[in-house]
Amino acid sequence: MERGRAVYAEERQQAIAGLVTDRGRVAVTVLADQFGVTTETVRRDLAVLERAGMLRRVHGGAVPVGALSLVETGYGERRGTRTEQKAKIAAAALDLLPGTDGSLVLDGGSSTAALADVLPTDRRLYVVTNSVPISARLAGAPGVTLHVLGGRVRGITQTSVGEATNSALSTLRVDVSFLGTNGITAAHGFSTPDEAEAATKRAMVRAGARVVVLADSSKLGREHLVRFADVEDVDVLVTDDGADPGAVAALEEAGVEVVVA
Repeated sequence: MERGRAVYAEERQQAIAGLVTDRGRVAVTVLADQFGVTTETVRRDLAVLERAGMLRRVHGGAVPVGALSLVETGYGERRGTRTEQKAKIAAAALDLLPGTDGSLVLDGGSSTAALADVLPTDRRLYVVTNSVPISARLAGAPGVTLHVLGGRVRGITQTSVGEATNSALSTLRVDVSFLGTNGITAAHGFSTPDEAEAATKRAMVRAGARVVVLADSSKLGREHLVRFADVEDVDVLVTDDGADPGAVAALEEAGVEVVVA
């Protein structure tokens, strides 16, 4: 009997590892129901798999080993990856822009930069941004009144952050805040590796009457060090058709409208 149970435990653990890889995140309670075992048994399985380097445990479940990260890629590198998906996301986000004389925040990031590239020229828009590349792109753009946020510029993201940036944002109220993110899960929310970057994103969330996150599907199922928005803080997520259906369903259940480009 003991040997039989050991074999079953190994098979169950292998299946759990596969589910984590496929779904990006799994919950202890869901696994317990699926395999007909207690949550304590699942937690022991996850501990075994974590020691083997096959997953990483998080509050209430587990994620792939690479899903939790302190590593932050530079703006230039991100701008050159998944360009087709980001172009589709930007095109879909056009429907979420305010009308003539509307106002918006564009966070610094490759997906928001893709939106800046296709802003319409047939309406007047007041655009607030902390991004050096987006500022350069929109300076002199037809119909755009540009408000550039000052502050300390982080070289890796080419965005202004810090007390001066956040103080300026605290006085603003815009129709829509468009933000990028490094990670998205229903449990942890929207996250980024850097505390200063997260604080500025948080200020942008507060500044927006509506909050829209633009993120390609690789960001779903990932959790980073600092959460800048809970799921209830975000109105809409625009992503691409590579998004995991389970992750999308979890976000929709939490109240986020998900637009798949």
